[in-house]
Amino acid sequence: MNAAHVWIIYRKELRDALRDRRTLISSIVVPTLLMPLLLFGVGRLMQRAVAEAREEVPTVAVLGGEGAPALLARLSGDARVRLVPVPADWREAIAAKRLRAVLEVPARLEERLRAGEASPAVRIFHYQGELKSENGARVTERIVAEHRERVVTERLAARGLGPEAVRPFEVRRENVAPPEKVGGNLFGGLVPYFIILLCFTGAIYPAMDITAGEKERGTMETLLCSPVARLDLVLGKFLLVLTGSLASMFFVVASMAGSALLGGALFLGSSGAAAAGALPPGAAAAGMGSLPTIDPLGLAGVFAMVLPVAVLFSAVALTVSLFAKSYKEAQSYLGPLIVVVLVPGMIAALPGTELTARTALIPLLNLSLVCKEMLSGSWPWGYIALIFGSSSLYAAGALALAVRMFNREDVLFRS
Repeated sequence: MNAAHVWIIYRKELRDALRDRRTLISSIVVPTLLMPLLLFGVGRLMQRAVAEAREEVPTVAVLGGEGAPALLARLSGDARVRLVPVPADWREAIAAKRLRAVLEVPARLEERLRAGEASPAVRIFHYQGELKSENGARVTERIVAEHRERVVTERLAARGLGPEAVRPFEVRRENVAPPEKVGGNLFGGLVPYFIILLCFTGAIYPAMDITAGEKERGTMETLLCSPVARLDLVLGKFLLVLTGSLASMFFVVASMAGSALLGGALFLGSSGAAAAGALPPGAAAAGMGSLPTIDPLGLAGVFAMVLPVAVLFSAVALTVSLFAKSYKEAQSYLGPLIVVVLVPGMIAALPGTELTARTALIPLLNLSLVCKEMLSGSWPWGYIALIFGSSSLYAAGALALAVRMFNREDVLFRS
């Protein structure tokens, strides 16, 4: 290997790549804009949708309200809901979003309560997963619960007892995990997911351009006729692909950190304020509303752990692109691989997926799991060494395969 020749090939390919709009978009523009768009674009849209759902006064119908006049009067006088007559097709009305919820009151509810009969069930029908219907059901349930508490208080007062007779003590949850561990659990599965995705997409476009693209332009033969060894050629091209992959990773992490510093606290804080009603009593005092963070050392660890994976992606993208006769054909080969790359990250985000000696040997899945641990401030050094070593072996094998394929004429010039 001649390092000077490798450097010359790398500089030549880098100069050509910087002139290519597709490479710049995939390696710099998309990673840089992705997180701000997600945070300020999609995040704000979701926040606005939740706020609109909470501000709307839901339409609620009551079935069997004649058996509970006190409850019906409470619902009628509460400004949080708007009672409407029960339509004949009330189930279809809920599904069609014309009605938010229906409260079904058992027959003779108050009479049965006065007689001391077994407590009957009050049912609330809603559209599960539909934001405004869920809000209507939640508000209706809160009003019914308040009415139930009033009934209990009246019963206790009739017997000379106070509310503490049925609630002798309070139960409160308190978070003892530091903010970086909370943030690691919240965002630890998301950060590696985006890094892996953009690390791969940052490699495929320059790989396609310097292999299949050169075949289309007819410059591959000219390059092979130069007095440079095949090993030097493939290493120079590989370094260009690796640069694109690492550039994507760097820009997505930088964009992620900048977005979190500029707008993350504002967004999470306002979202937390909007959701304050959903927190249990005493949650704020217990620290449940504290803002999660990510360990900065964990981000540095993510950079280090992604390096062999970036080498693996670059070598695989270069090898697969060599088999293509055209840029379009290379896209059809590499496009489906994005799904293969995403699946391990999705599995890592599933509840119950833990970092073990077995999962530490599975490519990409091990990276997602260990990055989640490091972002939480936990450093399992044994697993880190095992994952880095196995990823380096996979990367070395992929690079050796790329060199071997580049030396095969039937691969370079297949008809």
